[in-house]
Amino acid sequence: NIPSLLCSGSRSSKTFKPKKNIPEGSHQYELLKHAEATLGSGNLRMAVMLPDGEDLNEWVAVNTVDFFNQINMLYGTITDFCTEESCPVMSAGPKYEYHWADGTNIKKPIKCSAPKYIDYLMTWVQDQLDDETLFPSKIGVPFPKNFMSVAKTILKRLFRVYAHIYHQHFDPVIQLQEEAHLNTSFKHFIFFVQEFNLIDRRELAPLQELIEKLTSKDR
Repeated sequence: NIPSLLCSGSRSSKTFKPKKNIPEGSHQYELLKHAEATLGSGNLRMAVMLPDGEDLNEWVAVNTVDFFNQINMLYGTITDFCTEESCPVMSAGPKYEYHWADGTNIKKPIKCSAPKYIDYLMTWVQDQLDDETLFPSKIGVPFPKNFMSVAKTILKRLFRVYAHIYHQHFDPVIQLQEEAHLNTSFKHFIFFVQEFNLIDRRELAPLQELIEKLTSKDR
């Protein structure tokens, strides 16, 4: 299906990836509810901590799905501004440009527009999240040994969507009054990846000043 992706000029059908739902009644659903409740308290540092007695893999899995859904929604609000013309390369400011490769279909990194890159990226993440051998949703099914490295790659790539939105599309975010929503989502994401050391500091460089600003109040 890669050629069809490359040829399709239409964005509208791909604005939103379907939301990844965690099955109700499952343990992961309870964890998600716990995460939402602690987020409601307003203390993000506390909200990202591993709840007592919980499995780290499962906690990372639930939150990764949640961040995927949040970023999906945030990007969905600004897709009209992120076009082949406005964003011919996937960048996060003048110093950072990303080329796409997934290691299977596209082995050699390709230069592509931001909407195409983000479409590849979100489709790739969704495929990982839907893979029961990587993200088991059933109780008692173990996570694979390489789960943490899979999760780290997903989160590293999701970060790039935040970076692109902040650097290239912050004006429409303000016009749409999404700024507080974006900042809260990103701050939650950063606290989470810092808590479990999931993204290399080098990868966070495009938003380093913002990260320092958002997190300095909560030391």
